[in-house]
Amino acid sequence: MENAAPARIALFGASGRMGIELLRAARRRDDCVVVASLVRAASAWVGERVGLTFGEDAPDLEFQATLDPETEVDVIIDFSSPDSLETPLAMALQRRVAFVCGTTGLDSRHMAELQAAARHIPVLWSANFSLGVALLRKMTALAAAQLGPDFEAEILEVHHRAKRDAPSGTALALGMAIADARQHSFAEVARFARQGQGAGREAQEIGFAVMRAADVIGEHTVMFASEGERLELTHRASSRSIFAVGAVRSATWLARQGAGWYDITDVLG
Repeated sequence: MENAAPARIALFGASGRMGIELLRAARRRDDCVVVASLVRAASAWVGERVGLTFGEDAPDLEFQATLDPETEVDVIIDFSSPDSLETPLAMALQRRVAFVCGTTGLDSRHMAELQAAARHIPVLWSANFSLGVALLRKMTALAAAQLGPDFEAEILEVHHRAKRDAPSGTALALGMAIADARQHSFAEVARFARQGQGAGREAQEIGFAVMRAADVIGEHTVMFASEGERLELTHRASSRSIFAVGAVRSATWLARQGAGWYDITDVLG
């Protein structure tokens, strides 16, 4: 939509590291504008000028615990914590505006709340807002379906030394994309460990390998191999800012959609 008004964004969790990146990403676009910087009610930042955190180039806003009724909003972006999810989600439902969520560590109850909200507003949740990873997932599913069972699938992921979950959520999502494309149960074909004198590789198996080292932000490689040839699809992240860029792009897109549950791959078209 060439002449559409900029999407009006409210950031929840705005004083955190991701909040800074989201503000920077939004200010580099001309199709959106940040109109509210929201934090938890107990935050020490409530009432402080955003410029204290973001510098002189920050919008003329204060950190707020509630969304001003006079502030018009099209979409809320939430990068906070599982314990705080209900607050921004309630704001989005009350205003009937789109909701983009990048909060990780959500349990089944949280996911059920998001899916229930999607009956009334547009909702997009993702553990990884990299647009490159989103495209990798689509390409992985296509390759799995087109190459067929003659090509064995393996996934390698590399992250920094402090990352606790293994395999990464993104690696699991890639594995699920392969299983879905081949109409297999992911739980039945996923292989997370190989050690000792095993029975070798089983048919249809999706193998996972995990590496942790230094400050690697994130690398994912999907390998399809058959007798005589091998295809590798790789994504490497060199900056965490890519997640903010993807989240803001998702928000500007979602603000113009109808109620429903959306995936970041939908943003790519």
